[in-house]
Amino acid sequence: MSRDSTAKVLTVAFLLCVVCSILVSAAAVGLSSRQEQNKLEEKRRNILLAAGLYDAGIPVEDQFSTIEARIVDLQSGDFTAEFDAATFDSRAAARLPETNRLIPQEIDLADIKKRSRYKNVYLVREEGRLRQLILPVHGKGLWSTMYGFISLSADLNTVNGFAFYEHGETPGLGGEIDNPGWKSQWPGKKIYDETGRVRIEVLKGQVDKSAENFQYQVDGLAGATLTARGVSHLLQYWMGADGYAPFLEKLRQEGVKP
Repeated sequence: MSRDSTAKVLTVAFLLCVVCSILVSAAAVGLSSRQEQNKLEEKRRNILLAAGLYDAGIPVEDQFSTIEARIVDLQSGDFTAEFDAATFDSRAAARLPETNRLIPQEIDLADIKKRSRYKNVYLVREEGRLRQLILPVHGKGLWSTMYGFISLSADLNTVNGFAFYEHGETPGLGGEIDNPGWKSQWPGKKIYDETGRVRIEVLKGQVDKSAENFQYQVDGLAGATLTARGVSHLLQYWMGADGYAPFLEKLRQEGVKP
């Protein structure tokens, strides 16, 4: 066979592909545990950020040790021990018929079609008393599903912090949901009015602080009306009757105090 024959060239190319595939597969397997650990650390960092507890000078694992992770059954509004809170993945559970809930279109404000019946929640306590409750939320923006955490004070109505940790919105437009200035508006805002109705919303323009309802409102995002609307809708869904509202009401009835 000639040194430059087609068969020899194809053989060398095939062997090279096999060797490269083996190397890539080995690298992926070898790095998978590190990647999973990095994902977990990033998730915990964002939980701490939402709660206003993150300190860049302290290892995330050490800071997160003060947070109590629990699983709540959204159907009953009760905590459940059916799953391990340290490893439970509500995104994966949303894909399984035995653990998901299909959301009727007329109430699917977040435009997510289905969700897990069970959700991770995170409690911050001081001397045994609840100080903050951190809840995961997600919903559709313009281009992507936006995933974030909202932290509530012990009254279960006042926002301590709100931050997204994953989305694909347009940088400079919808991507401004990552802007520290925009996120700084959320602390102190109220979710519910005195009747229990979800009132929190992102406006099209700027909040008029002299307006009667300013405590429920956050400035809009210039040039990103659909992203801003998506933020409003996902919060209105998750804080409503098909989301966390039954769970929050049970906490109130059980005497959770500031």
